[in-house]
Amino acid sequence: MADTHVLFVEDDDVIREATQLALERDGFTVTAMPDGLSGLDAFRADRPDIALLDVMVPGLDGVSLCRRIRDESAVPVIMLSARADSIDVVLGLEAGADDYVTKPFDGAVLVARIRAVLRRFGHAAGARGAAGAEQGDGLDGGGRSGVLAFGDLEVDTEGMEVLKDGEPVSLTPTEMRLLLEFSASPGTVLSRDKLLDRVWDYGWGGDTRVVDVHVQRLRAKIGQDRIETVRGFGYKLKP
Repeated sequence: MADTHVLFVEDDDVIREATQLALERDGFTVTAMPDGLSGLDAFRADRPDIALLDVMVPGLDGVSLCRRIRDESAVPVIMLSARADSIDVVLGLEAGADDYVTKPFDGAVLVARIRAVLRRFGHAAGARGAAGAEQGDGLDGGGRSGVLAFGDLEVDTEGMEVLKDGEPVSLTPTEMRLLLEFSASPGTVLSRDKLLDRVWDYGWGGDTRVVDVHVQRLRAKIGQDRIETVRGFGYKLKP
């Protein structure tokens, strides 16, 4: 992860300095800011590769900062929260965050989560392998290679583009990977644990609320009835 630029926004001086040192020891370049407004300025001045945002920072709280960043960029965002409260977690994810870590955190765990997020953002196209394999020759009814059609929804697994009713749909890389997993097996129920493993790279498990919120965000963009909830089992994409 050498030369990977991390924006870290945290108001606690001890946590900010210790975390910055730990990340720099692992080869990251870190810009650390004590409040949301200075964090937003730093983001705009030198777009980082990933942003770590504490929820409770002064000036502009972490959730609001995440929304501002998401309005301008698809850069990955990890929220940091001193609590594992559902409200904190859900608000952060609904604001556009890709993951969250609860404080106090182990430095090695934080680095692992950063690397997992960067892997899936840097290799979003890697998910198309599963989609192409599951869909045979990857042709839709019109014969276009790599384009999967589901009613009014078209997923281009090679160009990483999505159309709904012929209009482009803007997805974050995490949302795109999630849709590619569903598109690879339309009509097949995918459990939350399986989606965590495939999309979030959580081989060790993780909080399934991350999946639920991202499914809701994806539904809002491609159609509320396109992804069906199978109670007690998971989700499936309607063919």
